[in-house]
Amino acid sequence: MHKKEIHTSEREVVIAVRQLYKSFGSNHVLRGVDLDVHQGENVVVLGRSGTGKSVLIKIIAGLLKQDSGKAVVLGEDVATLDRKALRNFRLKIGFSFQNSALYDSMTVRENLEFPLLRNSRNLGRTAVNKAVQDVLDDVGLLHTINQFPAELSGGQRKRIGIARTLIMRPSVMLYDEPTAGLDPITSVEINNLINEVQQRYNTSSIIITHDLTCAKATGDRMAVLLEGKFARMGSFEHVFETDDERINSFYDYNFID
Repeated sequence: MHKKEIHTSEREVVIAVRQLYKSFGSNHVLRGVDLDVHQGENVVVLGRSGTGKSVLIKIIAGLLKQDSGKAVVLGEDVATLDRKALRNFRLKIGFSFQNSALYDSMTVRENLEFPLLRNSRNLGRTAVNKAVQDVLDDVGLLHTINQFPAELSGGQRKRIGIARTLIMRPSVMLYDEPTAGLDPITSVEINNLINEVQQRYNTSSIIITHDLTCAKATGDRMAVLLEGKFARMGSFEHVFETDDERINSFYDYNFID
C-alpha cells in the first residue's frame, strides 16, 4: 500500500533548496534545482543512476558545496557554515549511506556507541547503554548487539546503519538508495522501517531512490530529477499521470504493478 499525500501548507519548511547548480568539469549535474521539504514529510527524489540525486543530498548535508544557489536546512544556509558550525549542524542530520558505512572491526554495540561517545562526551555508561538498547529495539535488532557486521545479513546491516544515525536523534534523515542490493522481502522491511522512523522520531526526510516500490511505499511526495532539474513533483499518481515519455519510460523500467 502506498502513502497518501500529506497536507503541507501549514507545516514548517525544514529544507529549502533554491536554484541549485553543481557541475563537475563539463558534466552539469544540477541545473537549477528547487525543492521544499516540510516538517514530518518524506520526500522521494526519483531518477536513474548518474542524474545527480546523491549530489543533491550531499550538498544538503554539507558534504559538497554547490556552484551557485542555496540550500537552507533547519534555518541554516549550509554553504556558509564554518567548520565548527558545520559539525554542530551535522549532528541534526542523519545520513543513511548506501553501503551502511559500518566499521567491520567493531561490534554492533561499538558501532552505535561511536557517534555518541564522540559527540556527547558527558554521557555516562548507563545512559550510553540505554541509548544503544533503545535504538536497537526500535529497529528490531536488539539480539545482534554483540555481533560483528560480517555476521549480519545485508538487510540487518542496513538497519544497523539507520540505527547508528538515529542514536543522535536527528531532525532530518537523508536516505541514499535504502533498498539497493536487497531482495524484495527485505526491501519491504526497510520501507516499513523508514515509515516507522518518520512516525516515531518525527523526522523530515529525503529518500533517494530509483526503486518505485520504495518510492510508493515511503514517499508523501515525489520529485523526478531529469537532466539536472525536477521535471515533475507531487503524489505518486500525479507524477506518473503524464505524457512525458522520459517519466513513463522510467515507470516501465521498474516493472511496477
